Amino acid sequence: MARLLLIDDDPALVPEQVRQAFPAPRFRVEVATTGTEGLEHVRAEPPDVILLDLRLPDQSGLEVYQQIRQIDGRIPVIFVTMAKAADIAIEAMKQGAYDYLFKPLDLHQLRRVVGEALEVARRMREPAVIAETLPDADVDGAIIGGCPAMREVYKAVGRVAAQDVPVLITGESGTGKELIARAIYQHGPRAKAPFLALNCAAIPEQLLESELFGHEKGAFTGADRRRIGKFEQVSGGALFLDEIGDMPLALQAKMLRLLQEQSFERVGGNETVRTDVRLIAATHRDLKAYAADGKFRPDLYYRLGVFAIHLPPLRERGDDLPLLARHYVRRFSRELTREVQEVAPEALERLHGYGWPGNIRELQSVLKQALLRASGTVLLPAFLPELSGEPAEPAAGPPRGPDPVLGAYISQRLGPDARDLYAEVHRELDRLLLPRVMEYTHGNQNQAARLLGVARQTLRTKLRDLCLHVTHSLEADEDAPS
Repeated sequence: MARLLLIDDDPALVPEQVRQAFPAPRFRVEVATTGTEGLEHVRAEPPDVILLDLRLPDQSGLEVYQQIRQIDGRIPVIFVTMAKAADIAIEAMKQGAYDYLFKPLDLHQLRRVVGEALEVARRMREPAVIAETLPDADVDGAIIGGCPAMREVYKAVGRVAAQDVPVLITGESGTGKELIARAIYQHGPRAKAPFLALNCAAIPEQLLESELFGHEKGAFTGADRRRIGKFEQVSGGALFLDEIGDMPLALQAKMLRLLQEQSFERVGGNETVRTDVRLIAATHRDLKAYAADGKFRPDLYYRLGVFAIHLPPLRERGDDLPLLARHYVRRFSRELTREVQEVAPEALERLHGYGWPGNIRELQSVLKQALLRASGTVLLPAFLPELSGEPAEPAAGPPRGPDPVLGAYISQRLGPDARDLYAEVHRELDRLLLPRVMEYTHGNQNQAARLLGVARQTLRTKLRDLCLHVTHSLEADEDAPS
């Protein structure tokens, strides 16, 4: 249940509108008619979102807001104001308020803005738990995995969280970069301050600068009032910029100045605005290659890359896949009111044989589809949807041509932005080949090395890099040199 607190001395109209827009039992709306009463509510039980009138009988809404920030700076506060008080509302935005709405309230706009604020509040408060073993199903923001590559990620988060420096998170789409950003924020010194996330690729190029830095009234057609940008709004906290590799070159120069001086000008203005923001950026692009090609400023890349964390793709995380699958099956089963609690070994085997180009996001989608088709308490292979590029049922006789999974992987990776494809394809081939060879030799590494035509140490290194844990058989021990 989401908790909304309305601080407004209007005895009827506004509270009724808010309750109509956010009905029980999904929402709980509490009303305070004075600033003092509202602050008592916040101290007793901090709400998820606050709607605050700028004009209150005992003190100004701005004074109340400043006290709310001292109690808990993570609560999104939306100001409700008459049009003539717009300048005060803009001042509140400069101090970090989430947004402001004009009376009489537009219910459609109210639902949209409060809905977005609730999502922001969830991201700030939902703990990004690191779990090397299977966590509780109720944990939504868990970063799950125990393979060597993920353990290095956990160490990196621990090293950089307390250091107030920019962080660049790299990795393919769907690998969980925002979860890592939230973990850095929550374990850092700004954990009680606001945290906002923005996807640079999801905002039109002409609007991105205004979204980040704000604009002055009349700066461009349609700019009928001053707008406060995210860097000014979240001052004192942290800003996560996803897909920063898609940021236009012209805007990158302004970003560089902000990182160097923590200052900027709004679009159409000449006033220098000071801010104090920790920047966490993420991209699926190879920014070093982009910089070499002139698509990304090298000086900005070096500023962002003071500390870099790389998230491995799901196909390279070995034994993490069953752990992730079991966790999401338990979690989604509860959300979709299904009884499924376990995944059949045959279903896990089928999931293991897939390349997962969409990574964890694709795994979540596949498991949700499977649960909607499932019956009983075990997820069977028949419930799984068709996986893109998945090999068809084997025909009689020896296979002809290359493995379809490998072929599908190559097709998906081909493109103008591809880099190091030769090495990537060889890693994918190892991921497909080595588990089958080790299964054929029953874990005998000497026999597997001879079959592959490589040194046993080379085989061990490849198995370790792929996070493949093989139990040594007695036969392998007997073959080992004394």
